[in-house]
Amino acid sequence: MTAPAASDLPVVVIGAGPIGLAAAAHLIERRLTPLVLESGPAAAGAVRDWSHVRLFSTWAEVTDPAAEKLLAPTGWTRPDAAAYPTGADWAELYLQPLADALGDRVRYGVTVTGVSRAGRDRIVDADRESQPFVVHLTAADGREERLFARAVIDASGTWSTPSPAGASGLPALGEKAAADHVTYRVPDLKDPAVRARYAGKRTAVIGSGASAFTALASLADLTRDEPGTHAVWILRRGISGSTFGGGEADQLPARGALGLAAKAAVDNGHADAVTGFRTEAVERDGDDRLVLIGEDGRRLDAVDEIIVLTGLRPDLSFLSELRLGLDERLQAPTALAPLIDPNVHSCGTVYPHGVNELSHPEQGVYLVGMKSYGRAPTFLAMTGYEQVRSITAALAGDQEAAERVELTLPESGVCGGAGLFDDATTAESGGGCCTPAPALVQIGSAGAATLQIGGPETSGGC
Repeated sequence: MTAPAASDLPVVVIGAGPIGLAAAAHLIERRLTPLVLESGPAAAGAVRDWSHVRLFSTWAEVTDPAAEKLLAPTGWTRPDAAAYPTGADWAELYLQPLADALGDRVRYGVTVTGVSRAGRDRIVDADRESQPFVVHLTAADGREERLFARAVIDASGTWSTPSPAGASGLPALGEKAAADHVTYRVPDLKDPAVRARYAGKRTAVIGSGASAFTALASLADLTRDEPGTHAVWILRRGISGSTFGGGEADQLPARGALGLAAKAAVDNGHADAVTGFRTEAVERDGDDRLVLIGEDGRRLDAVDEIIVLTGLRPDLSFLSELRLGLDERLQAPTALAPLIDPNVHSCGTVYPHGVNELSHPEQGVYLVGMKSYGRAPTFLAMTGYEQVRSITAALAGDQEAAERVELTLPESGVCGGAGLFDDATTAESGGGCCTPAPALVQIGSAGAATLQIGGPETSGGC
């Protein structure tokens, strides 16, 4: 089959989440044809998975201007701009209506299994850039299909590939065998079945970001109604002034409040926390409980459940025939990585960026949204909306608009970025975090009532 001319083809958008749907709206505004491919049965599948969690961005910060224009003729009105939606609110009151407005430009139940240049694997140079993209799909019934595209915008996110408990980036020994007592999501303790899983149990929470704060506050709150409930917070580093985020200095107030709530929990002493612990193995004891073992040989007291919230990573497997330029550490586009690298960034903002920072050696393919950040955890929905505005302008030939910055990001007020500093020599006074000798501290339940003010940093909407 001869591939059609690229100019006659749609721009394929992978993923009907917040950024993918915004990309489609911007393409329509630019008089380009989008085709959104979504593996789930409805829009915003990942967001629906954490529907019980409240974002720490307001409605004004999680809706896209081009999307609002597309929705206006349907009678849609944005909810209270100052209110904080839950994941369920975001999906049901904005994202699904936006997908519905796009109509047959969104296809559900199709999984992208490969993207390449038509007739060219990644080795072949000849006439490469003149060939359209070919996208391979698998439908829910197993049927295989291929289609062609003039460009590909991958907004599939990172939700499906959570990072493991093992500090090496690989699953801890025994982690997979313990899968029936391990979750990689913030549990919804309003669900009776989920609540029963943790009530009266001892639970380890591994991680140091907003999701871990939310899980800890949730479990601390549960102790009030369910005696015997106990949380153990596992951190690979120490606790310092920057551990809990920007607090009152954060220009996203709810994000700062989440950190303050976590700090209040720590200060009130209702659960143990272990610092400087790098998980190497998970073993079952004689009572079928789980024992975490550190790389230094320490064995922690047994727990009943483990919540692993160590971040997410991009699935690049279906892009293996494309020539991507990715940072060797973050797996983010090489020009973007220095702007978001949590190993070196501390206070301030991520510089707004667009098509220049998101381009690859393979012209016409873009990773956007949370996936563009690779393993960096600091993504905001506003950033993704600016990304696709810039990219679609470039695809339409409007380079001036593509290079124009139309976004001001709120400062985090956080020194040490996401708190990924592992160098014990980093001075706390210099905005980093020291890693002291392993220690035990206490976590309390005070402030747990604010548990649902934070969205998972993995959502793309925080």
